[in-house]
Amino acid sequence: MKFIKKNIFNTIFVAILLVIVFVPDAKAFFLKGLMEIGFYSPKVEETKIEVANLSGIRFKNVKGELVDLGELKGKVIFLNFWATWCPPCRAEMPSLNKLYNQFKNDSNIVFLFADADGDLLKSAKFMTDRKYEMPVYKVESDVPEQIFTGSLPTTLIFDKQGRISFKHEGVANYFDKKFIDFLNKLKVSE
Repeated sequence: MKFIKKNIFNTIFVAILLVIVFVPDAKAFFLKGLMEIGFYSPKVEETKIEVANLSGIRFKNVKGELVDLGELKGKVIFLNFWATWCPPCRAEMPSLNKLYNQFKNDSNIVFLFADADGDLLKSAKFMTDRKYEMPVYKVESDVPEQIFTGSLPTTLIFDKQGRISFKHEGVANYFDKKFIDFLNKLKVSE
């Protein structure tokens, strides 16, 4: 009898692990849970990395409107590269949505959520289905490797002068007090 109970427990444990590994929503749910208990907080260490020129790095939204990073000088730019199939991207979406909702009416901060696959209809549907309000874009130009190397998710923050002030590759909880304070500090600094 003990042998059977042990095998049942092991089988259930292995099944749960397989679901977490192979089902994107399950993996995202697991990562989101870890974020909520304090893992995956972004390290807010302000850096000032000069970018040769942000002009010409363009993104297009669902309405066909183009945004050129070079034209956003004087504003803090929050740029997140993600994909609908990416479990870590899905896991951080709730925290990103909360952050976006807190700052969406602030004219000093611009949010760009760039779908790395470039399928705007699919990514817009993903956002709508989950009731996220974040503005979705696709990349419309070359993006220097200094900004995006292909790792998902990747989040960058540019200060008002167009310098990279924050860069993080991987999942993180962006609705964190230290991170919010960091954004507030950037938007008032010159």
